Amino acid sequence: MRIGVPKEIKNREYRVGLTPAAVRELTSHGHQVMIEKHAGDAIGLTGEMYERAGAKLIDGPDEIFATADMIVKVKEPQAVEIKRLRPGQTLFTYLHLAPDPAQTKGLIESGAIAIAYETVTDARGGLPLLAPMSEVAGRMSIQAGAHSLEIAQGGRGMLLGGVPGVAAAKVVILGGGVVGTNAARMAMGLEAHVTILDVSLRRLNELDLQFGSRLSTVYSTIDAIEEQVLEADLVIGGVLLPGAAAPKLITRKMVEQMKKGSVIVDVAIDQGGCAETSHATTHDEPTYMVDGVVHYAVANMPGGVARTSTFALNNATLPFTIALADQGPEEAMRRSPHLREGLNIYKHHLTYKAVAEFQHLPYKSAEEVLKV
Repeated sequence: MRIGVPKEIKNREYRVGLTPAAVRELTSHGHQVMIEKHAGDAIGLTGEMYERAGAKLIDGPDEIFATADMIVKVKEPQAVEIKRLRPGQTLFTYLHLAPDPAQTKGLIESGAIAIAYETVTDARGGLPLLAPMSEVAGRMSIQAGAHSLEIAQGGRGMLLGGVPGVAAAKVVILGGGVVGTNAARMAMGLEAHVTILDVSLRRLNELDLQFGSRLSTVYSTIDAIEEQVLEADLVIGGVLLPGAAAPKLITRKMVEQMKKGSVIVDVAIDQGGCAETSHATTHDEPTYMVDGVVHYAVANMPGGVARTSTFALNNATLPFTIALADQGPEEAMRRSPHLREGLNIYKHHLTYKAVAEFQHLPYKSAEEVLKV
């Protein structure tokens, strides 16, 4: 199979779809890999490293999209990239379609096969290709939140962990999944007071056993969210409904009543955000103010630590990339129900139910289009 890796073109996105080590694995299976020149330069993955691993360097994206059987990326395709996709071509990347009707429409019209990292599952019901970036984003959320609390950034002028004789900040985390757990670890490491809310009593019990008295756990209800958010200095939005838009747990009214200079870091922004006042920002301008509350809502947070993120992502995606290349996309998805869950678009058909329901579009199941 001919596999193409274009340079990412989203704002401040320096991650790359394949590392040289991943290229070497794929070429050892007899596949051809094309990498756009300078795709990994910013994170120290040079063209020479890719050539040693067996890749062919390509001057620009046009040739890659025109000749590759499968495109491997990191972020969702931008409008100009969607136009380059060919009918029957496979796209393997993050998509986050639910809050992005324009992308959904473009991919359906392209006739391509679009497989989303974020909806591939595993035998335990987890999301193995989303997890590594959620780990990164969860940890980064505390760094970003601590910085945003500084007075020069519009924050309350608080040190997250306080000092002897001065109270630490209160950090409230919505969602006890991968993002929330990693955010909690970082916040507790900085000696903040940390509370996690979740609707799963089982998950709250696991967190309680894991962290003990250092962490407060609260069952998530509208009342509980309101109470905790209004008391918080820093709120981390880490909720997830796989493949669907994030629920709006923080209302505009809550934001109006929050402490002036408090901070919301909306990690769920890729799926539309969990605050009614959230809209996507970039690493160039990561924050904005609403009613005196700092909002940090960068849609590609892990791109800020692109080297760490690239290696973490490739560790998770490589087995699936190899399966798609070795078996072909249709056969690989027929054999693996977990990879099949990743199928969002198949040759002019939307195949992910949560996206179809949110965007009110017709839908065919992956099993139907693949004739499983």
